Amino acid sequence: MVKTLKSYNDVKVVLASGSPRRKELLREIFPEFTISVNDAPEKKIGRFPSKLVTDNARAKAMASDALDALVVAADTVVFMDGRYFLKPKDENDATEMLKTLSNRTHFVYTGVALRFNEKITTFYVVSKVKMKNLSSDTIKEYVATGSPLDKAGSYGIQDDVVVAGYSGSFSNIMGLPVEETAVRIDEFLRSIYGTHGTCR
Repeated sequence: MVKTLKSYNDVKVVLASGSPRRKELLREIFPEFTISVNDAPEKKIGRFPSKLVTDNARAKAMASDALDALVVAADTVVFMDGRYFLKPKDENDATEMLKTLSNRTHFVYTGVALRFNEKITTFYVVSKVKMKNLSSDTIKEYVATGSPLDKAGSYGIQDDVVVAGYSGSFSNIMGLPVEETAVRIDEFLRSIYGTHGTCR
């Protein structure tokens, strides 16, 4: 069930991301917000995906110059066997990623940062995705659609031509875990304003 925060109508909300999917997902929590995309240096690939995504989300939130506003930032990676699958560089890169992920299960980590002026908090959510056994022709046709080229792991969770199934948060795999984010925003703003945002 969508949890729309209703008690913070006067709070200015800023999404520190240009992702159309995150924009769509955040609208389930806040119908209105502004978008501010700032260059933030991403951390180098490290051993722990949970730390990588939360560090990157924090950097994006801190790069925003918004004042007296709730800044929401996120970072998503696909992880399997100690390897990160980020956004593909080109069609060849996407093809190789899909070949590697084919017929296997991997993890999707999304880190989220919430900032209000100098106060900031982060968290992450993990989901699992099982890919279909993909033939070379299927991969070629899918890559040709262009859908994989702006997505971590080179696929969209909604594309059942390549995805066999998943467990955990669907919205997390898309780039923003809506349910957990709504709860965390409520807690975060309550710690600032001393009020409780009801959800529906």
